[in-house]
Amino acid sequence: MGLLEYLREQGVDPQGEGGVLQLANGEEVEVVINPTDNLFSVEEQQRRKILIIHTSDDTSKLLFDVKPYASLQVVDVYLGGCFADVTLRQQSGSVCDVLSVVMHGAIADYTIDLNGKHSSNALRGVFLSRGEEHCKMAVRVNHYYSDCVSNSLVKGVAGEKSIGEFNGMVYVAQDAQRTDACQNSRNIELGGEAKIITKPQLEIYADDVKCSHGATVGQLDSEAVLYMRQRGLSQAQARKLQIEGFVKDVVYSSSEFGEMLAEELNAILEQIQ
Repeated sequence: MGLLEYLREQGVDPQGEGGVLQLANGEEVEVVINPTDNLFSVEEQQRRKILIIHTSDDTSKLLFDVKPYASLQVVDVYLGGCFADVTLRQQSGSVCDVLSVVMHGAIADYTIDLNGKHSSNALRGVFLSRGEEHCKMAVRVNHYYSDCVSNSLVKGVAGEKSIGEFNGMVYVAQDAQRTDACQNSRNIELGGEAKIITKPQLEIYADDVKCSHGATVGQLDSEAVLYMRQRGLSQAQARKLQIEGFVKDVVYSSSEFGEMLAEELNAILEQIQ
C-alpha cells in the first residue's frame, strides 16, 4: 500500500490540505499536504509528529521553530517535483528527528540551526532519480553552541540517464566546543549513464570537537546479482532486492510510515530500465 492510499483509508484526503492521523498507540500525527509557506512552532517540552507530503511541482518554504526541551519528528516526502527550502531552528535541549524521501526530480534544501546547548538532530534521507531527472538534496547543519550532537545519513540511487546530487555541510562555530557531528553520503549508480554527485564538507572553528564526514559512490554487487539470478530471479528483481536492502535502514527509521515509503520507492525502481 502506498502512502496516499493509506491516507485515504485513514480518512485524510490527499487532494486536500491534510488532517490528523490517530495511531494505534494513541499518538497523533499531523498531516500537511503541499505546504507553501508554513511556520511550525513546537513549544517548550512539547512533542509533535508531522508528516509532510509534496505532490505538486510548486515551491515550498518551511520553518520549524523548536523551543527548549521540545521534541519534533518530521517525515518529509516528495511525490512531485517540488523545490523545498526547509529550516529547523532548535533551542537548548531540543531533539529533532527528520526522515526525508526525495523522488520525481524534487529538490530538498535543509538548514539545521542548533541554537542552544545540548540540542540534537538526526536526519535520515533517501533520494531516488530515474529517466533524465536531476534529484538534489542539500543538508547544512550549523553548530552555534557547545555540547550539541548532529548525525546525518543520506543515501542516493540514480538510474538510467538521471543525476542524483547531495551537498552537505557541517559548520562548527568557535564557541561550539564539545560538538559531536557526523555526516555521511552513500550512493549507488545504476548503469553507465547515471551519475551521482556528492559533496559533504566540514567547516570547523572550535578545537574540542568530534566531527566526521564521508562519501561513497558505487555500483550494485554483481556477484550478489548473479547469485540471485541463478536462483530464478530476473535482473530487475535482483536489482530491486539489493536496492531495497541498501535504503531499508533509512526508510524504516519511521516505524509508522516505513512500509508505505518503501512501496513508493519500489514503484519507481520497477520503472528503471
